[in-house]
Amino acid sequence: ELRLLTTVDSAPLTADLLARAQAWADDDPDPQTTADLRALLMLAADGDETAAHELADAFDGTLQFGTAGLRGRMGPGPRRMNSVVVAQAAAGLGRYLLEHGGGAVVVGYDARHDSDLFARVTAEVLTGMGLSVMVLPEPLPTPVLAFAIRRLGCAAGVMVTASHNPPHDNGYKVYLGDGMQIAPPVDAQIRSEEHTSELQSQ
Repeated sequence: ELRLLTTVDSAPLTADLLARAQAWADDDPDPQTTADLRALLMLAADGDETAAHELADAFDGTLQFGTAGLRGRMGPGPRRMNSVVVAQAAAGLGRYLLEHGGGAVVVGYDARHDSDLFARVTAEVLTGMGLSVMVLPEPLPTPVLAFAIRRLGCAAGVMVTASHNPPHDNGYKVYLGDGMQIAPPVDAQIRSEEHTSELQSQ
């Protein structure tokens, strides 16, 4: 039975928050983030304030998709970088591309933890939407991805990287066919499509 826990930074860790976290754990396809979230839930239920704070923060809104794409700390929850959030971003990009003529997508990734996983998730989602996807064969610098977009004649590219952010962060950059990173209003359009994907997955 879910119960009201102690207050964390003046915001109660409510039964609603616990229910959303439990639902996330039930649906998360990644066994590592699922295990991490279940451990947090257990600690928070036992009164661990650090775990409760982390849980509240991880579910306080969502990572915002903008001109820099996505970037944030890795972990479970909608405000962290993980397979679920990456899949939603990929679905938003896929919808945008399909509404603007489709085309091929090339995906690159760096050597950060889980970058290869996020690249694979992106490729699987976009392929499932009927788009042609190529994944670069190994961790490579971002300029290689920008070059590959133009060289391969792709409509878009995705680079899984957090540049110079701390090691526990990761990110998701989107480029269009000119090899340039997305800019307004394209970022807002993809974000809108991403929210549509979130609603349809609920």
